[in-house]
Amino acid sequence: MKQLLLLSLTLLFIVSCSDDIEHTPVTISDDQSHTIEQINDFISTQTAKDKVFDWSAAPTTMIHSAAALSDEIIAIGYTATGYDNIEEIIGVEDRLPDAFLAQRDAILQDVLEEEQRVTGDESLELSQILPFELDDQIPTLAVKITSLTSIERLRSDVNIRYVEPMGYDPSDIKERELKSSSGCNGNPSSINGGDYSSTSSFNAKIPWNFSNHNVQSAWNTSTGNNISICIIDTGASDSQDNLGSQFTSGNSGGRFIQKYSTKYSGSWWWKRKDSPHDQCGHGTSMAGLAAAPWSTDGNALGVAYKANLVTVRAVEDVLISTSNEKNGVKDALKLAGNRSDVKIVSMSIGNIISSGTVRDGIYYAYNRGKLLLAAAGTSTSFTNWAGVIFPANMSQTTAVTGVKAQNSYQRCNTCHSGSKVDFTIEMQRSFDSNRNSLALSKNGNGTQYISGSSAATATTAGIAALVWATNPSMSRSTVVNRLKNASQLGNNRSGSYGWGNINAQAAVQGSTY
Repeated sequence: MKQLLLLSLTLLFIVSCSDDIEHTPVTISDDQSHTIEQINDFISTQTAKDKVFDWSAAPTTMIHSAAALSDEIIAIGYTATGYDNIEEIIGVEDRLPDAFLAQRDAILQDVLEEEQRVTGDESLELSQILPFELDDQIPTLAVKITSLTSIERLRSDVNIRYVEPMGYDPSDIKERELKSSSGCNGNPSSINGGDYSSTSSFNAKIPWNFSNHNVQSAWNTSTGNNISICIIDTGASDSQDNLGSQFTSGNSGGRFIQKYSTKYSGSWWWKRKDSPHDQCGHGTSMAGLAAAPWSTDGNALGVAYKANLVTVRAVEDVLISTSNEKNGVKDALKLAGNRSDVKIVSMSIGNIISSGTVRDGIYYAYNRGKLLLAAAGTSTSFTNWAGVIFPANMSQTTAVTGVKAQNSYQRCNTCHSGSKVDFTIEMQRSFDSNRNSLALSKNGNGTQYISGSSAATATTAGIAALVWATNPSMSRSTVVNRLKNASQLGNNRSGSYGWGNINAQAAVQGSTY
């Protein structure tokens, strides 16, 4: 029960599959059904060694039970005969090969016939078991399945890559009301005058930690012109005009902001797509850290204050947990992947439970050349034992965490660390855990304190835009190498903090730290 409690707390507070997942054998009852407690205990045991949980470790009966206990939606990842290394194929072409689409049709027909049999409803139609539109670009399905036999058949098929209960999440079952506010904030803070600087030309607040990373010096070379950053998060607040009518004000003219939503609310016939408006506040702050304008209203500006911004509302809060959110993040990654102007994708969201649907979206955007930045994880100091979370643990993503502003590396009070971390950003004063970086607030059109690996990730997205703007034809690998060479630990990678703190000025100049 102690492990279960720790897992629940971690899932409540986290704010930010690969071959690195390890599974610990667990004895499962022969019973055909499993309770919530049994499933959560199993997940807790699997994640006890700082590993992200993957449903491939669970028995088929548990997957069936987990689906029945949530929304009955099963995520299915498939391939076609003769296609190996699927992670290198997804997104290479604009449309899946015909062999994949034929495989998809066969899967759907088999599932439909079995559902007709178990429900006794021969009139049941495919549209009644498909919660989302079929995807012709990514080989994944979301299907309502009640039959254990169907799940068994799917898992035994060599052309099926994963079978997962798409809507099951431990925090969803017992902690739904609390979970809905995970990572959400939005009210302006009372900012200490020592935590920002300003210039005589415009009255914007330059966060204190920008100077620790030589961001102001980097602005002499680059401000992010003509580079588009995509923020996949909780959206952008309609109440924050720095992400609206004032986005091109002051020193930030000649650019654009576009807002989208890929997240649905509700289920089945009552399902509707959400507006791009941020009801949580987290996405607004992340967008502000990356690219808020150098305006005249006294708000905090972003690192790349001349970069274009594309915000996508894909989640309700910072946990990727529901079927709607997993499908939303996948579609957001596809949206970013299909835009040639988007170079950088920033994801300050995640979970300690992996999702094949989201993984496939990562493969898609990565294979289209996007730099995918992901938060290593943020939780309470009591629960940040969880290590680097999903999707930051994937090799296709670049993981970022936050550290304290001091000579030796120490993660911020709520930040995760681990071998998957690539870069760090100083987010927290060493002498005061309440004085962190500054970002736009959702409410009151003001500024608030913000910390965690979420904030570090969005800040790194801004620095990456400064680097890419010096030569928009650069490849992703060149940009990452510049960031690495310009980081404090560039010649001696840390086992917990990667390449360490980035020197933005050195990165834009192509020099070393």
